[in-house]
Amino acid sequence: MIAYPLSPEIRFSACAAQLLRKTIPLLGALLLWIMAIQAQPATGPHPDDPNARVIDGVSNTTVFGMGQSIRIVGSVKDGAIAFGGDVIVEGSVDGDVAAIGGSVIQREGSRIGGDVIVVGGLYHHGKAAPGRDPQSVTIMYAGYEAELRHVMREPFSLLQPRFTAAFFGIRLLAILFWFVISLALTAVMPNTLSRAVARLQLTSLRVGVIGLLGAFVITGGVVACLLVLPQVIGVMISILALLLVVLATLFGRVVISVATGRWLQRRFLPRLKSDSLVLLLGVSVWVVLTSVPYIWPIVISGLLVVSLGLALTARYRINWKKTSPQQL
Repeated sequence: MIAYPLSPEIRFSACAAQLLRKTIPLLGALLLWIMAIQAQPATGPHPDDPNARVIDGVSNTTVFGMGQSIRIVGSVKDGAIAFGGDVIVEGSVDGDVAAIGGSVIQREGSRIGGDVIVVGGLYHHGKAAPGRDPQSVTIMYAGYEAELRHVMREPFSLLQPRFTAAFFGIRLLAILFWFVISLALTAVMPNTLSRAVARLQLTSLRVGVIGLLGAFVITGGVVACLLVLPQVIGVMISILALLLVVLATLFGRVVISVATGRWLQRRFLPRLKSDSLVLLLGVSVWVVLTSVPYIWPIVISGLLVVSLGLALTARYRINWKKTSPQQL
């Protein structure tokens, strides 16, 4: 038998597959560990908020609770919603009742005419059947009530990281996640990624402008479709637009990580020959940058815009270089 030398792309694909087999179990174990840290123990009856704003009499408008709980002892003709607090219904509400970062508590003898929407908390009612419209629905996502309540009451806390075990665990999980995605895409489409990296290095400003225009066009188009077209078609177009943004984010983030790793290799680590370590270095840099207080929204927005520009120009071989006078 004659042994032929493997090309660099085939060797990197085999190395990527081997690393994927070793990384995915670690990724799953880390995810289970973070879920165990973030898990909230089951509680008994929900305690009342003594600082809740009392709504008595008759209210003809929607009742809002911004960063506080509301207690409805009278009659509300529209709806009630609390951000970072509970909605305690002791009277009657003709519309919908919602709580984000809190719970909806319906006392016995009270009535809710619309839907009940709870994000982060629970829907509590008495042992008897609650006073509800039979056609109304209940939408509930239980979990992380304390975190959502804190964010709703102090929005700027999102910009200030809390250095806990969960904070570092989530960042480590993000590094592993993007490293696995980068290895997979690099092994599947090496030529496409190489062209995208070259395009990003040559004209990053032009790619960013195309991504920014694409973001405006997609956002405006989705809004226009939802307002003009039938609801079913508008929703389908919105889902397709969301899928495009997600795929563009995955593709662009990998390209940016590869370009960053190669730049760092040329500038500071010329002796580093492992493509996997270079890729891991680029991924780690952007995970760290997206964790820096106060500037991480700007970093994420820039990544999204550039990723969209890379995705929109990925299928076309455009001459990005300027023509020199000798070629004219």
